[in-house]
Amino acid sequence: MKPSVSPAECQTNPKWAFSRVHAVLPTRLAVALPCALILFAGCAHRTTTSRPPVQSAPSTEAPSPPSGAPPAVERQPAIPGEYVEEGVASWYGDPFNGRRTSNGEVYDMHQFTAAHRTLPFGAIVRVTNLRNGKQTEVRITDRGPFVANRVIDLSLSAAQAIDMVGAGTAQVRLEILGGPNPQSGFFGVQVGAFQSQDNAERYRVQLAARYSPVTVVAYDSPTGTFYRVRVGRLPSEDAAQQLAGQLHSGGQLTTFVVRLDE
Repeated sequence: MKPSVSPAECQTNPKWAFSRVHAVLPTRLAVALPCALILFAGCAHRTTTSRPPVQSAPSTEAPSPPSGAPPAVERQPAIPGEYVEEGVASWYGDPFNGRRTSNGEVYDMHQFTAAHRTLPFGAIVRVTNLRNGKQTEVRITDRGPFVANRVIDLSLSAAQAIDMVGAGTAQVRLEILGGPNPQSGFFGVQVGAFQSQDNAERYRVQLAARYSPVTVVAYDSPTGTFYRVRVGRLPSEDAAQQLAGQLHSGGQLTTFVVRLDE
C-alpha cells in the first residue's frame, strides 16, 4: 500500500544534511599514539584503543549523568557472539550540540556518546574502525541514524578517536561491553517521517486499516519538528525485523526497526 503523501517526505532525516557538510571538512584532531608504542610495533599486531578523557562535572541542566564511557571498574570484556554488528558509522556535531538527545540528556559532541536505533540507552559499546583498527567506547544516548545501511551515529570526539571525521563515514564493528539487556523491551518499525503533522496523521490512518498499533511520534530537530510514523509494538527485535520485511515487500516502504522508548 503506497501513502497518499509525497514520498519525498518519507524518512526525511535532517541530521544527514549536516553530516554531508561534515564529511568534507578536514580532520580537526589527529589521534596521536604515544612514542613508547613505537618500541613495540614489531613485536605484535594489535588494535589501539582510544580512551575518553576524564569527564567534567555533570551539568545541572541535564537530568542524567554526563555522557562518556563508564569508569574502568564498571567495564566488562566483550562477550563474543553476545552482540556483534557491522556496518557504516557516521558522526554528528553542530547544530545538534547543546540540544536534547532522545534519552533527555543535553548532547555534548565532545563526550563519548552515540545514537543507535535499537540498543538500550546506557549501553556501552566498543566501536572498531575496520579500516585502521582504531577503537573507542561510547554510551548510547540517542536514536538514529535513519539512513539506510548506517548502524551508528558517533559524537565528534568518538569519531576523532577512530580517525573518521574527514571521511565522514567508516565501516565499523560494534560490540557491547555493558549496560542494560539489549534483548528486553519493545520494538516497532518506522516507515516515514513528515514535516507536516497532517500528512503524518493521514498516513497513520491508511496504515491502521491493516496494522495495529500505528503511532505518530514528534521529533524536535534543528530544522524544525518532524513527525515519525511507526508500526507495531513487538517484544523482540527479530519479530520487528519480520514485520519490517512485510511492510517493505507489501508497500515498497523504507523501513527502520527501532526500540520503543516511550
